[in-house]
This record gives sequence, C-alpha cells and structure tokens, in this order.
Amino acid sequence: MKRRAFIGAVGAGLLAVPLAGEGQDSTSRPRVGFVGAESPSTNPHFLDAFRQGMQDNGYVDGRNVTIDARWAEGRSERFPELIAELIRLDSRVIVTVSLQAALAAKNLTTSIPIVFIASDPLGVGLVASLARPGGNVTGLSLFLGEDFSSKWLELLREVIPRVSRVTVLLNRASPASIGYLKVLQGAAQNLGIRLQIQDVRDPSQFEGAFSAMGAERTQALIVVVDPLTVRYRARIVELAAKARLPAVYGFREFVDVGGLMAYGVNVPHLCRRAAAYVNKILKGTKPGDLPIEQPTTFELIINLKTAKALGLTVPPSLLARADQVIE
Repeated sequence: MKRRAFIGAVGAGLLAVPLAGEGQDSTSRPRVGFVGAESPSTNPHFLDAFRQGMQDNGYVDGRNVTIDARWAEGRSERFPELIAELIRLDSRVIVTVSLQAALAAKNLTTSIPIVFIASDPLGVGLVASLARPGGNVTGLSLFLGEDFSSKWLELLREVIPRVSRVTVLLNRASPASIGYLKVLQGAAQNLGIRLQIQDVRDPSQFEGAFSAMGAERTQALIVVVDPLTVRYRARIVELAAKARLPAVYGFREFVDVGGLMAYGVNVPHLCRRAAAYVNKILKGTKPGDLPIEQPTTFELIINLKTAKALGLTVPPSLLARADQVIE
C-alpha cells in the first residue's frame, strides 16, 4: 500500500472510532433515575440543573448515561409506583428531590444507591448519621435547625413590626412539616406571636384554609414547603394576594410567581450538587460512606412589587440583606 493511501486509511479509521462515552449502546449506558415531587411544567429547572451537574462531571444524557425522570405531580402517594418503575428499569442510582420520595425509595430497595435532596433527613430517621449515613442512602439536606426556620417569623416581624397573629400553612402528612412546626412554635412563643395552623392535604382545601385565616384575623402567613405546596405555589400565592396577607416561603419559586418573600436554600443548586454524589457512586464509592451535605448558604428574595400591592414598606436594612429584589 502506498504511504499516502495508508495514512488516509488510518485517518479514516480514527474518525470512525467514537470518543469515549459517545455512541454507546443504550443497553450499556448506566441509568440514573430522577424523581421530582412536582411536575415537568412547574419545576423543569430542577431537572435541568441536575442534568447540568451531570454534564459538569462528564455525563451527557443519551450519550454515556440515561437519565429517567419521573414526576409525582404534587401527590406524594405516587412515589412508590414511580420508584418501583425506576427499579424495574435497572437504575444504577435514584435521585429524589423530596423527603417522602427518599423514604419511599429506602423502603423499596436496599441495594440501589439513593441520593436525596430532603428536609431533616436525620430528624425523621432517613439516615442514622449525617457524617456516615450508612446503608444505600446519602444526599443533601435542606434543614438547618432552629435558626433557619425561626428566621421566617423574624422576617415577618421586620416587615410588620406589630404582627401578633401568624398562620402556618402546611401539610401535616409530610414528615418534615412536623419538625418545621415544632421550631416555629418555639420561636413564636419567644417573640410573643400567636401561631395558628392550617393543615392542607389536597388543593381543594386551599380556599377553605384561606377563609379560615380571614375568620381568625390572621395578619401574616408562613407556607411550609412540601410536594403539595410547591406544586400549587401559584394558586397559594394568588389566594394570599386576594386575602392581602403578607407571606414568607421556603423556596424562591414562590416569589418568582408573585410571593412576597422567600428565605431558604437554592434547590436547583442542590440538584446540581447531587450530580457529584452520583458521579462518585458510579465510580464505586458506597453511598453510606458519603457524608450528608448540609446547607451553608441561604438566599433571601424579596418582591417589592408585591410589597407595594400590599401597602407595605420594606425596611432599607432588610432590602440591603436581600440576595435579590424583584421590582
């Protein structure tokens, strides 16, 4: 073979060889399940952030990994069936963005690694230790005890200095809600605030809950996040505006649809961080050896447009501390 023809043949052969991870047969790619508590229409950025995190770690969906997303549509009772489906698909790792989903996954498998983003995993018994969770479960926590939860009441006091009656809207069926409520009750007692509870377990109960708030002469509102309240956040924000109730929320997504204030962690950031856990597990690290990552930064988001509509003046000192002010 002539030298030029040989070089050409070698070059063509090199071009025909796929890059590492590219063109893998779908049966040989590891499958990673992703379980969202809400819906792909309301929380696509959670999945987008996880995919970006996977890409940051060298995994591209459809090329060298398959990401199977399932959504509970705000209905926690759907978690077992969704996770069972991911188990049947032979998922190598299951990522859950919900405490209830993580608990359901732990009940259904002791062999498939679970990476969660969840509130109070230690308090509800999801893990035995934050430093060494053990078993097949690890992940990232949304909860940081009293200072975090009591901050919601302190923020309301800054905006409404004479506030004395605050309603907590929550779903008592959500395991983490009890932990938040316990902290809020202690903080309310210290601040001299009367705390009223409205338990909602279905969106059909929202209007009745807000009617009760009016009858109880509630002055402000705290909404505890869980799959139900996050899925129907636009409706909750709408009802709060109609009742002219200043409200503080745990996720910024509520403020993005018109809520007054949010103080909490950035969930898309945690979804992106969860990919680093998946990467380590796919490379052989046991999930039980990976410490639970606790939140170290929180964001305060304020919607000035909503404040003006409610006739509220947000103190300049509070605006100065905000990570973002929506005008």
